[in-house]
Amino acid sequence: MKSLIAPISSLLGGVALLLLGNGLLNTLLTLRGVAEGYSTGMLGLIMSGYFVGFLLGTWLAIPLVRRVGHIRAFAFCAALAAITALLHVLLVNPWLWLGLRVLYGLALVGLYMVIESWLNAQAPNDKRGQVFAVYMAVNLGALAAAQQLLSLADPGEFLLFALAAILISAALMPIMLTRQAQPSVPDTMHTNVRKLASIAPLPIAAAALSGLAMGGFWGMAPVYASLNGFDATGVGLMMSSAILGGALLQWPIGRFSDSHDRRWVLFWVVSAAVVVSLLMSLLPAGRLLLGLMFVFGGLSFAIYPIAVAQLIDQLHSDEILSGSSSLLMMNGIGAVGGPMLAGVLMQYAGAAALPLYFAATLGVLAAYTLYRLRHVSDLVAGEHAHFMPMLRTSHTVLEMMPDAPPTDDDNHPDHSGDAPERAATSP
Repeated sequence: MKSLIAPISSLLGGVALLLLGNGLLNTLLTLRGVAEGYSTGMLGLIMSGYFVGFLLGTWLAIPLVRRVGHIRAFAFCAALAAITALLHVLLVNPWLWLGLRVLYGLALVGLYMVIESWLNAQAPNDKRGQVFAVYMAVNLGALAAAQQLLSLADPGEFLLFALAAILISAALMPIMLTRQAQPSVPDTMHTNVRKLASIAPLPIAAAALSGLAMGGFWGMAPVYASLNGFDATGVGLMMSSAILGGALLQWPIGRFSDSHDRRWVLFWVVSAAVVVSLLMSLLPAGRLLLGLMFVFGGLSFAIYPIAVAQLIDQLHSDEILSGSSSLLMMNGIGAVGGPMLAGVLMQYAGAAALPLYFAATLGVLAAYTLYRLRHVSDLVAGEHAHFMPMLRTSHTVLEMMPDAPPTDDDNHPDHSGDAPERAATSP
């Protein structure tokens, strides 16, 4: 393992610092917004701005890297992210914050893309799964640790915003010092969501609805915790509990899905998340709520990677990257609407509306999954995929998945017009 990590240690160090700053800032903004008296509807709109920027950046980041190269693109995006982090505390206005969140999302997807394309270039084909796993562990570990930084100062003070900007800026140092050769710029993968929906509608639905639910989580869970009676330290504990649950429970759930009908695993995971969400809506701040949030994180974080694995089961090898890219896009579109919808509901129904929102959104997915199980047989086209715990980051991370084909352009012919026929699977 040491021989695997040593060549990419600077990249992993950079992403750890980046996620520490990013994780701190995302939670900090919601707490500062509550302190400033912003309505939950307004906060939801602000937090949705991040996902809008993230989606836009998916198409803008690659031209930037082509123009200036990986290191300069990373420096540009890190500077933009650090500047926007500081501008949040200098320009305390909800509409300005909305614009800043869009810019911040643009910057973050560029940073993810540079690191992930570099990691993919450094990973041998037979070690991609291990590199992918280490990278996701660093992601989740840094996000969980970032929540504990909230206890260092009051969210109304300048210190935490400055710390977030410092950590994002510090991510530049290991990247700028790396001696690894810069990789070639990846091509934008062709996506055809309509075609994919006719082949694998369940993974598409799972990606979109999990994005809708998890967008609400990332955007509004700190507000929920604050309104429910947690102080800033308690908010950090609650967020860390959910993230750690996602880190620790994804793996056993995923391993179980590898040896069983993945659709039934998806159904029971989503159904359990619905039950946990309903229980959370009844509880005040306390240890029991923290425990339920741990379980909810473990269940809900597993939905998207199960959808990815189910999709790979139904695609031929030359379709995996483009199909996974479509799934990522659907998850991102869902995430855009999540904070807005959850924020509006919380504005009218209070803190308990957030777990009820989770229950309603995931309940729709559970019902659709059960319908597919009862009435439609999904054809498995390729080899059975292996589950890998994952977060939604940039398109480039898909190339690190152990089930993804080699990324050489010669091995990726366009099959958009001559894909083999499959059994009908549309609802």
